[in-house]
Amino acid sequence: MTAGPNKGFLDPFSPQTDKQRAFAQAMLNQIHQQFIDAVKAGRGERLKETPDTFSGLFWTGDQAVDMGLADHLGNLDFVAREIVKAPDIVDYTRRENVAERLVKRFGAAMGDSMARAIQAAPALR
Repeated sequence: MTAGPNKGFLDPFSPQTDKQRAFAQAMLNQIHQQFIDAVKAGRGERLKETPDTFSGLFWTGDQAVDMGLADHLGNLDFVAREIVKAPDIVDYTRRENVAERLVKRFGAAMGDSMARAIQAAPALR
């Protein structure tokens, strides 16, 4: 249930009117053009535009470098250290503590023991 004629707009389970479809397409076209303008301004002469560049296709890292969409391949750590020149880099990757590792091992051992006990038990009738 919705409270207005467009409240369910873009709900994948509701039908779209021609007016809604035209509205969404016009918005998508405008956003796409803004994206194209931003990429062209940002990449400048490095961009080697082809008819497929802004077609919605996607590229591997090597292809993006060849097309001028990227300068080179790297990772987050490289960008933080070399490009941004971040003085301190904090790794927020969650790591298991000793108790969590112990509980996992205990659980795996219990599961293994139960599986062996079931296999060794005579068949139930």
